[in-house]
Amino acid sequence: MKEFGYQRATDVSSALALLHGGREARFLAGGTNLVDLMKTGAERPAHLVDVRALPLDRIESTPDGGLLIGATVTNSELAAHPEVRRRYPALAQAVLAGASGQLRNMATVGGNLLQRTRCGYFADVSAPCNKRVPGSGCPAVEGEHRHHAILGATAHCVAVHPSDMAVALAAFDAVVAYATTDGPGALPLTEVYRPVGNTPHLETALPPGALITGVTLPPAPVAARSRYRKVRERASYAFAIGSVAAALDVRDGAVQEVRLAFGAVASRPWRARAAERALRGAQADGKAFAAAADAELAAAEPLPHNGYKVPLMRNLVVAVLTELAEEAAR
Repeated sequence: MKEFGYQRATDVSSALALLHGGREARFLAGGTNLVDLMKTGAERPAHLVDVRALPLDRIESTPDGGLLIGATVTNSELAAHPEVRRRYPALAQAVLAGASGQLRNMATVGGNLLQRTRCGYFADVSAPCNKRVPGSGCPAVEGEHRHHAILGATAHCVAVHPSDMAVALAAFDAVVAYATTDGPGALPLTEVYRPVGNTPHLETALPPGALITGVTLPPAPVAARSRYRKVRERASYAFAIGSVAAALDVRDGAVQEVRLAFGAVASRPWRARAAERALRGAQADGKAFAAAADAELAAAEPLPHNGYKVPLMRNLVVAVLTELAEEAAR
């Protein structure tokens, strides 16, 4: 690990000033991703600005009935919060599925959303990688890609976003607030992550030097009956090979409202809007659930060794929605 500078910020304005005052500076919160990448050399910041002590560590109800989640709230605090568990249970389930207790105690909401891909070629500085070194190539396309993207990828990058939390937040129309030296701003979470295109090294639409300050969840009655289901290759904590965040409102056997987002299939959390459109007003049964999944996955372009993800995601959607529909009928 190369030598780096370190300073601790006590408020948002000082954090922004310290970042802009240091060359190749990065914000540091829990460090559960950034520090690992610094050890491998995939990340080489010259300066770290510690934002862990910023007063952004609260979860509060908003006047309209939503929730405001501060950026330095830990994953453990988020998963255990009674209002999160009551109003957005899939979010709590996603956080608990994401990592061990030790990591959840350190990791923060803001840092979780900005974690980098776990693609082995990205972490290996001896390998080419367009995310790490633009224009160097993407060896995963013809190499090891069993865990890689089937939606929205290009020849320039087939890596997937690793966050479980972000998948649930995407399903519930979360909005990410940030601060810059020019003032505050906000983006829907689904617009925070840029499409891969031919610039996979440009991962977010956040302004340069922006500091995430919080995430707002708008009121969503449908979210009270929601579920996050993650498939991984081992029972212990591991990154997903496919996941679904789903919420369902069924009345008189028909789907009134539905939310669906997929994880581990694209470079960003994948909001399944085609599937949602197919389901609204449809009968809440396995046939309709399968047809909706097929409508979303029609755009899939699997590589030779990750085609299994298409039936996996189809079956996952049907299973989770069927469970939610059966609960609604009780």
